Amino acid sequence: MAEKPPVDIRGTLLTVISKYAGAGHLQSGTVLQETARQIGAGSRNTELDQALLSQLHDLFRTGYLAWGYNIANPNPPFFHVTEAGRRLLSRLTRDPANPGGYKAHLLSIATVNDVAWSYLEESIDCYVSGFYKAAAVMVGVSAESLILELCNALVDKLNTLQQIPPRDLQDWRIKRVLDGIHRFFSQHKNDFPLELREEFEAYWSAFTQQIRAVRNGAGHPSNVDRVTPDTVHASLLLLPELVKLQNKLVSWVKEELS
Repeated sequence: MAEKPPVDIRGTLLTVISKYAGAGHLQSGTVLQETARQIGAGSRNTELDQALLSQLHDLFRTGYLAWGYNIANPNPPFFHVTEAGRRLLSRLTRDPANPGGYKAHLLSIATVNDVAWSYLEESIDCYVSGFYKAAAVMVGVSAESLILELCNALVDKLNTLQQIPPRDLQDWRIKRVLDGIHRFFSQHKNDFPLELREEFEAYWSAFTQQIRAVRNGAGHPSNVDRVTPDTVHASLLLLPELVKLQNKLVSWVKEELS
């Protein structure tokens, strides 16, 4: 018998909050009861009840929700969605603050190797918990795994074609590898299909200028303000496009490069 898929407590809770926020009136009891009904929680499942309560607490702790509706109703059970929460709800299906939706979106557009996926999952866990520097490092490592996978595919294909791979592709320093990959594909981008060429020109720099810069800012800090929730959020939002581009470049190398 196949196992039941895990219950997406956070995603369901956010969906319910979005529904009631649209009506302009949020109360913890109403939101919890509706979410509990949808996920199958209740008085006979204390463990699931507590998991739901923990998710609601995390949304308050990390600044997506705040107590009070207005000055006349400033206390629980009334609460409201903060500015950060409104941004989350506006892109709920694929925002990293909603891990279930984010992962489903990524896997619907691309394939991720096991190493990159493991670091990405930890990055999302850190981001949701408010550990933004750790999240920045983990998403950077995930992206580097994708780059190294592309590099290996390129080196293998050049060896098969009996061509000498550029020296930078075999360097241990990721910066050299990145430069070597960029140089190689820049020289061959006119051989790409139009869509791939446009994506390469649009998204390749996102890794070097955003994801890697934020990762280095966390791993080699120069000041305490270098990594912020917004910068890590931007890295996580960019990663699916990098994965999609990496998939297409790997396919082009294996099938079209000659």
